[in-house]
Amino acid sequence: MVLPPGSTESLIPLLEDGSGLRCGVDFGLAHCPERTMTGTALRDIRGQYPKVVGCVDDVTGDALVGVYSVINSQGVIHVSDVRSAECVKVFEGVYRDVNIGLANELAFVCERLGVDALEIFDAANSQPYCHLHRPGAVGGHCIPFYPFFVMDSETDLLRTARVLNDSVALKLVDEAAHLLGELGCSLDGSNVLVLGLSFRGGVKETIKSLSLDLFRLLAERGARVSCMDPMYSRSEIESFSVSFGEDFLGIDCVIIATDHEEFYSLNWASIKGVLSHPVVVDGRQVVDPLVLRELGFLVYSLGHRK
Repeated sequence: MVLPPGSTESLIPLLEDGSGLRCGVDFGLAHCPERTMTGTALRDIRGQYPKVVGCVDDVTGDALVGVYSVINSQGVIHVSDVRSAECVKVFEGVYRDVNIGLANELAFVCERLGVDALEIFDAANSQPYCHLHRPGAVGGHCIPFYPFFVMDSETDLLRTARVLNDSVALKLVDEAAHLLGELGCSLDGSNVLVLGLSFRGGVKETIKSLSLDLFRLLAERGARVSCMDPMYSRSEIESFSVSFGEDFLGIDCVIIATDHEEFYSLNWASIKGVLSHPVVVDGRQVVDPLVLRELGFLVYSLGHRK
């Protein structure tokens, strides 16, 4: 594996050159990856899962194992060296990215077969060796970027998963266009409300957010785009060159891009009364498509039966 720029081992010559000190003899060096998620970092550090430590020498390793054994209730996994510790963190993210890519591809297969992917995934995951993730977009600081640390000409699976996961926004826009087309409308000139700006529910962060891709793709097709997110102010939302969504009045299509808790409790029966067209595209499995269809909506929900 080619070491990525900024890797721990690349620090050794910088620290040794001109100092007269030797790594592993005069000073120690370690890599202890953060295994945390945005919004739950303190909980995760204290012991949601074990701490990983990789060091260049035993003295440093013993010291860090001692420190983290006190901090982390789940204990410490002391791996062979700093490169191994780096790989642990990267591979965790790569696993999730590839698994979500697989889930997305299987969800698209299920659409063609006319079956419900989430129902099938839940049943399949009752077998202890099956761990299918939920289909959807991949955002945030970590998972979408980690594959590139190890991606090369021989990592076709990683590259394919990245392409699949980055295609979710286009899939949702295509489905919105299709549903509007059933009503004799076009995305061009339609008012589209995107629910959510954050990449994940409960956090205020837009790194690799699905919404950003949706904004661009919708605008390219001539839609008038607005966004509603309980964690962002008007000025913050408008800084992304979309309108601030205050309500559902006159909206032709609603696209759910973030699984904020507030979106699960929306009163869709009341919302339907103010929409221009009852079209909902759910990229996060927030709504029950059967319930909305009974209310008269045209619905696409990623992972659910069409």
